[in-house]
Amino acid sequence: MQLTDKVIIVTGGGHGIGRALCQRFAQERPRGLIVASLNPDAAEEVAKEVSGIAITGDVCDEAHVKHLVQFAEERWGGVDLFCSNAGATVKGGAETPDDDWQHLWNLHVMSNVYAARAALPGMLARGHGYFLQTSSAGGLLTEVGSAAYSVTKHATIAFAEWLSINNRRAGIRVSCLCPSGVHTDMLDASDPVHQFLQSHAVTVEQVAECVVQGLAEEKFLILPHPEVADFFAAKPTDYDRWLHQFSRMKEKWDRPRKQRPAA
Repeated sequence: MQLTDKVIIVTGGGHGIGRALCQRFAQERPRGLIVASLNPDAAEEVAKEVSGIAITGDVCDEAHVKHLVQFAEERWGGVDLFCSNAGATVKGGAETPDDDWQHLWNLHVMSNVYAARAALPGMLARGHGYFLQTSSAGGLLTEVGSAAYSVTKHATIAFAEWLSINNRRAGIRVSCLCPSGVHTDMLDASDPVHQFLQSHAVTVEQVAECVVQGLAEEKFLILPHPEVADFFAAKPTDYDRWLHQFSRMKEKWDRPRKQRPAA
C-alpha cells in the first residue's frame, strides 16, 4: 500500500509510536489524516504539525470509533488505512484486578473489533482497505511482567489473523505491528524486564519507518526487531524448550530483587 493521497486514521496518535506514525505518514502526502487521542492537547499539537485533524475520545467506546470513521467518510469519502495503535499496560499476574483485565481487553481487542465494524463495510464496498493493528513482541512471544498485557496482545494478533483470512480475497489487507522495546514512556527503567528491553530498544522513528516499508510490502507481521522473528520461529519447533528458556530468563530477571536485603 502506498500512502500518497490516502485517508488515514491513527488512534493513540498523540504520543509515542502513534505520534511517530502520524509524522512519518505525513511525509507521504495523504489526502486526510486523523490524529485520535485521549489527550486533546497532544492530539492538537500533532495534528497541527502534520496538517491533520485532531479528534479526542476513547477507543474503548464504540461510539467514538464510529465517529472517527463517519467523519472520514463525510469529509473525504472513506477510510483507506485504519491504524489501531492505542495501548497501555499494567504489571502483575493472575492477581491483576478484574477492572485492569477488562480495560486492557477493551483497549487491545474490542477497539480493533469496533474499528472493523465501523470501517470494513465501506472498505468492502470500495474493494480495498487496510487495517494496521499494533500488538507487541509480547503478543507473539510473551510479556512475563504482565499477564493481562500478554494475553490481550496475543488476542490482538488472533483477531488480525481472522480479519485477514476472512477479507483478503475482497481486497482488504491487514498488518500487525509487533515491536519489542521502544523508547517510549511505557518502558519502566525500574523493571528488570524493561531494563532488558531497553538494551535492545529502537526509536519510535525507526518503528514508523519499518511500518511504512511493511505497508508498502503488505506484510502481515511488521517486526522492527528482527530477532523477534527468530524467537517466534523457535516457538513451535520445540515448545517445551522455548517455555523453559523463557522461564530461566524470568528467573534471571527476578534474581536481583530476591537478593535484596529485607528492609
